Amino acid sequence: MHELGVVFHIIDDLKTVADENNISKIEKVTIQLGEVSSVIPHFLTDCWKWAAPKHEFIADTELSIEPISAITQCEDCGKQYGTIAHGRICPFCGSEKTYLVQGNEFLIKEIEVSE
Repeated sequence: MHELGVVFHIIDDLKTVADENNISKIEKVTIQLGEVSSVIPHFLTDCWKWAAPKHEFIADTELSIEPISAITQCEDCGKQYGTIAHGRICPFCGSEKTYLVQGNEFLIKEIEVSE
């Protein structure tokens, strides 16, 4: 389960932001998570619930996950389609010349603090 390592990276990034901005407490963190990012949302949440209380500045911080759908583009016909439903083969023309447009993201979108 690499989600614990991902959580440790999130915590490191949050600590850097908190230190640079004199923030003592973060209330909420919003993560954008691509559908094919290889990070499993409920494992990420479980790891967060275990790790966050060990750090005072995020002990009660809410973790919010915004999913990003995986979309693939076909180079032959130019159409886009849902990656999960159809994989690499274009459902419109049968081409294998496709590429992922979105859905592999893992981003800290927003950090909320109290004033």
